[in-house]
Amino acid sequence: MPTIMKNSPPLLGQSATQIAATRLRLRITAAAETIVRSGHPWLFADSIHELNRPGQAGELAVIYDRKDKFLAVGLFDPDSPIRVRLLHAGKPQTIDAAWWQTRLAQALARRAGLFDGTTTGYRLIHGESDGWPGLVLDRYDLTLVLKIYTAAWLPRLDDIVALLQEKIPCARIVLRLSRNIQTAAERRAPPRHDGQLVFSELAGMVLSAPVIFSENGIRFEADVVRGQKTGFFLDQRENRAEVETLSRGRKVLNAFSFSGGFSVYAARGGARSVTDLDISTHALESAKRNVALNQNFPGVAACRHETVQADTFEWLPTGTEQFDLIVLDPPSLAKRAAEREGAIHAYERLNSLGIARLARGGILVAGSCSAHVSAPEFFDAVRRAATDSGRKFSELKTLSHPPDHPATFKEAEYLKVIYLKFTA
Repeated sequence: MPTIMKNSPPLLGQSATQIAATRLRLRITAAAETIVRSGHPWLFADSIHELNRPGQAGELAVIYDRKDKFLAVGLFDPDSPIRVRLLHAGKPQTIDAAWWQTRLAQALARRAGLFDGTTTGYRLIHGESDGWPGLVLDRYDLTLVLKIYTAAWLPRLDDIVALLQEKIPCARIVLRLSRNIQTAAERRAPPRHDGQLVFSELAGMVLSAPVIFSENGIRFEADVVRGQKTGFFLDQRENRAEVETLSRGRKVLNAFSFSGGFSVYAARGGARSVTDLDISTHALESAKRNVALNQNFPGVAACRHETVQADTFEWLPTGTEQFDLIVLDPPSLAKRAAEREGAIHAYERLNSLGIARLARGGILVAGSCSAHVSAPEFFDAVRRAATDSGRKFSELKTLSHPPDHPATFKEAEYLKVIYLKFTA
């Protein structure tokens, strides 16, 4: 257990008396000091060996080094293994309204020029990598979806919403909470919407239907209230566009299809047929609606679209139908580090099953969103599956995070996709 420290030097332009009354002060282990100085944004509970008092969720925690000099400042969360999510390290800064405005402006500036009017769905804030640890903000046309992963943000929601409304034109802001903090949120505010604080209409008109947005001119619906992530997998935009370029004349299988994003792109690209495979009826119905939204494209109108409700791991080995392009983009197979080895074996098995259903000249698009499985580990698993198939293949390319989803530290590097073409 960390001990309570007695005194710390003045900080951020305040007197020692003011600091003693208002600031939570921490000292950390030597190893943790090194990690903080390297730029890592997380401070775990077992790295703290002194604090001046118990901290409350959301207050600023000021971290000192062994020489009692300012090291960093971050948001404190007493109930999370990640005890402090760092906002700033280095020279002292005042964390005030102007500071937050600058931090938001920096995130928005990183997206400037990335998208034209044909794309109205993308990420505006990507958590730690944009300096907003444990918080993401996505845009779906005029709807903003704010998702938070730590209770440290709950006391600051009103200020955040006011800032977003001031700086980003929108019709509404929807709040999404990760499951681990819903209980904390319910303690702070009464449950809403069918008895669950899954989301709140923080500003603007209440939603009565999914939000419609555009991506490279294709229209999609996003269930920003109850859908996965914030309503759509915006991080796969570049891979969907790549699949479009590879699909002409091909018979396409989109496994773990969710709402059919890859499928609509493939159809617009000239695929002769597309099959969406997912275990969720809700997801497949959404895929049908997304196809219907894009009948203005000749390729989509001409493409035969089918849906199959099944577990992909169970469905692939039971049939003999061959496909010319298969997308295997499952949900994370490793939710925690202890599941890493099992996930690597599962990825290898899954892609072996997929390769067995590929026709001669077929293309495999294999993706992983498991942060606990590194890109080299995942790519090697797919390559082993390809080699063990005994078929000749070539590697076309690999892709990772799109520019609106930057990854500035190891744990943020979750997305990786590899493209293989089988010539035999």
